[in-house]
Amino acid sequence: MNQQVLSAFIWSVADLLRGDYKQSEYGRAILPFTVLRRLDCVLEPSKAAVLAEFEARTKAGLNPEPFLERKSGQRGLYNTSPLDMKTLMGDQDHIRENLYSYLQAFSPAVRDIFERFEFHAQIDRLAKARLLYQVTEKFAGIDLHPEAVDNHQMGLVFEELIRKFAEISNETAGEHFTPREVIRLMVNLIFVEDDDVLSKPGVVRTIYDPTAGTGGMLSIAGEYLAEHNPQARLTVFGQELNPESYAICKADMLIKGQDITSIAFGNTLSEDGHHGQHFDYMLSNPPFGVEWKKVEKDVRKEREQQGFNGRFGPGLPRVSDGSMLFLLHLISKMRPANDGGSRFGIVLNGSPLFTGGAGSGESEIRRYVLENDLLEAIIALPTDMFYNTGIATYVWVVSNRKPAARKGKVQLIDASGYWQKMRKSLGSKRKELSDAHIERITRLFGQFIEESEDGKPISRIFRNEDFGYRTITVERPLKDEHGKPVLGSKGKQKGKPQPDSSLRDTENVPLSEDVETYFKREVLPHAPDAWIDPDKTKIGYEIPFNRHFYVFKPPRPLAEIDAELKACTDRIKQMIEGLSA
Repeated sequence: MNQQVLSAFIWSVADLLRGDYKQSEYGRAILPFTVLRRLDCVLEPSKAAVLAEFEARTKAGLNPEPFLERKSGQRGLYNTSPLDMKTLMGDQDHIRENLYSYLQAFSPAVRDIFERFEFHAQIDRLAKARLLYQVTEKFAGIDLHPEAVDNHQMGLVFEELIRKFAEISNETAGEHFTPREVIRLMVNLIFVEDDDVLSKPGVVRTIYDPTAGTGGMLSIAGEYLAEHNPQARLTVFGQELNPESYAICKADMLIKGQDITSIAFGNTLSEDGHHGQHFDYMLSNPPFGVEWKKVEKDVRKEREQQGFNGRFGPGLPRVSDGSMLFLLHLISKMRPANDGGSRFGIVLNGSPLFTGGAGSGESEIRRYVLENDLLEAIIALPTDMFYNTGIATYVWVVSNRKPAARKGKVQLIDASGYWQKMRKSLGSKRKELSDAHIERITRLFGQFIEESEDGKPISRIFRNEDFGYRTITVERPLKDEHGKPVLGSKGKQKGKPQPDSSLRDTENVPLSEDVETYFKREVLPHAPDAWIDPDKTKIGYEIPFNRHFYVFKPPRPLAEIDAELKACTDRIKQMIEGLSA
C-alpha cells in the first residue's frame, strides 16, 4: 500500500473523532491504535504457535517468556491472548474489557509502550463517547502486515502522522523528528572512511541517540549498514523525553527486531539512561534554543561534584540554550581512543559557533573541543530545512580517532547553497537535499580538500588554533586635574599609574599572533600611555563560519545604475502619457 494512501486512511479516523475530541487531541487515540494494529499484523503468522507454547510452558511451571519470543520470532514482542483485532470485532458489547485483556497479554516491553501513550485513558474516553467499537473496527480493516507495508514505509507513516498531529496542536514538530535526508547525510558523514571495518563479516557496532525522538536517526543508520553490509549488526541505544515519541520509537525498534530495553525514558541531561556506557557512533538533533532551567540544579550539581569525571567539566552554556550540554554529553559517551574511539554528528543552530566571549561557558566548551582536537568538520545546511524553524543550522562532526591527515585541523563546508525546492512545504520546511547534494557533501568531507565553485569557497581547512584568541585588557592612566597620572601608594601598585576604569578597553588578539607585537602595532600608536594588565588576559575560541566564506562583491558602476533608473523612469513616463492620451 502506498504511504500517502495509508496515512490518509489512518487520518480518516479523525473524522470519527471530530466533535468528541479537539483537533489537537486526535493523535492521542490514532497513534497508539496505529502501533497496536501494526503489532497485531506482525504477530499474526506466529499467533497459534505462541499460544500453544504458552500453554505448554505454563503447564510445566516454567517462565514462558524466552520461549515465546523464540516462537514469535520477534525480540521482546509476543501476545498470549487468544484475541486479536479481528476477533475483537465479534463482541461489540464487551469491546472495552476485551481490548484491555488483549493489551494486558502483550510482553512487558510492549505494555510499557501503551502505558507511555496513556492508551487506557483513551480507550475509556472513546467508550464513553460510544466510539470505541467504530474506531477499533476502522483500524482492524487496515492491512499493516509487513508484506504490505515494510518497516521503512511504516517509519515514514509514523513520521507523517506525528508531524501532522504536532502541527495541529501547535507544538514544535522538529522536536520529535529530523528530516530523513538530513539524517542520511549525517549517517554518511559518521560512517565515511569506515567502509573497510563495516564490511567485515559479523562486525557489531553500537550507535546512540540521546534525543531519539521517534527513532528516525537510529532507523536510518541501521538501513545504511544493512545496505552496505548485510552481515554487520548495529546495536541501537537511545533516550527520549517525550512519552509519545518514546512510545513510537520503541514500537518502531520492536518491529525491526531491535532490543528495545536499550531505549531509555527521561531527560538525558538530568538522568542519563546509559550511565557509564560508551558507543562507536552517535547522532543527535537536540532542541534548538531551549532553556535548561528545569534540570539546572542536577546539571550544576554534577559539575560541582564530578568536574571532568562527569559530563559537564569543560563549562556550562547560558540557561537559555541547552544544546551545547548535549554536545558535552556525547563527548562523555565516546569510546576511549585506545579502545577504537568514536565519531558523532550533532545538529546545532548558529549560536554555539560564536555565542559568549572569552571565559564564558560556551567559549570554554569550544576551547575544550578544539584544544583536545575533537572537531573534524562543521557543515552549514540550507535554511528552511527543518519542520519547526527556518533558521540556519550546522552539522558538527566530532571524533577522537581522527585520521592522520585531519589531526590538528578543522574542515568547514558551506553547503547552504545545496538544496532543491520541495513540491509542497511541510511546516517551515521548504527545502530539501537531493541524493546528489548528499553525495557531494559526503565527498567533500571524505576527500578532506579545499574546494570552490564559481569563484566561491565551498570547503576550507583551518588549524584548530586559528579559532582561538586572547582577550587582553588595555588600561590607561587615571589623571589628576593637571593631566598628570595618579600613582598608586600601596603594595604592588606603589609608584605605578592607577588605571582609569572609564578608559579601560579590551582587544582580541589571535592565538597565532604575539601579543606584544599586536599591542605595539594596533594600540600604542593611538594611546602611547596604555599598558596591558596580564592578570586579566583570557583565552577564548569562536568559529566565525560565515566570515570564512564571505566573498566581496564590488558595487555596480554608477553609470550602469543611472542607465537602469533612466530606462525605468522613461517606461513610467510612457505609461502616464498613454493613460492621458
